Amino acid sequence: MGNKEQDITQPYIIIKSDKTRILLICDHASNIIPSKYANLGLSEKLLSEHISYDIGAAGLTQKMANLMNSQAILSNFSRLLIDPNRSIDDPTSIMRFADKFIIPGNRSITDQDAMLRIDQFYNQYHNKIEEVIISLLNDNIVPILISIHSFTRKFRDKIRPWEISILWDSDDRISASLIDLLERDNNYVIGNNQPYKGYLRGDTLYTHATSRGLPHVLIEIRNDLIADDDGQEKIANYLTKKLCQVISINHKNLSKMKYYGTKSI
Repeated sequence: MGNKEQDITQPYIIIKSDKTRILLICDHASNIIPSKYANLGLSEKLLSEHISYDIGAAGLTQKMANLMNSQAILSNFSRLLIDPNRSIDDPTSIMRFADKFIIPGNRSITDQDAMLRIDQFYNQYHNKIEEVIISLLNDNIVPILISIHSFTRKFRDKIRPWEISILWDSDDRISASLIDLLERDNNYVIGNNQPYKGYLRGDTLYTHATSRGLPHVLIEIRNDLIADDDGQEKIANYLTKKLCQVISINHKNLSKMKYYGTKSI
């Protein structure tokens, strides 16, 4: 998804389907920055890199939604404007520095400007996720939230060995079986809460799933594996097959809300 300096008609993209239990979420799907922000003072090259969005995550999410006949909600703005996978009071929700780069358009942001971004981007994105969840719950359907992200192969000159990683907090209804299936396959190097931890108070899954006891999991894919359409297709087919196995195996346990607590501080 290339960067386009443009006005955003809505801060999310929704893929609709019948009211299936699965809701795919992609917090960092886009690197779009509205024209009034002048790319936050950054080059087009930098905005095409991981600093601005999760490379390949949008295409992967869309393909998985099609394969699973599930609903999906994807962000339609760059995380450099405001990161929807943080709480609004998290100092990293609007980054002044990212990956050693100064973000000029964020460096001197006023409280008024920050509130505008919260209202125009952050709240609308999360309100849409909440709207879909409430609609399912009102129909006595307990949704399963699956969050899709991607990560870089190298961080600060250190190679990351993982290719696919499963992130989770205290609710392991999906993660435990999924990790087991993936490791037994031995097709990819699998991470368990790597290269990030799956528990951050106020992030998307904490807000919409952990806090109310909905089954959920976050999947991180190394971005060189999903940088093009063929890679996305391959990983989408693989992950969809494994997730459907897990959901089938744990069907009864995943059909109810159950609060497991959180490891987040």
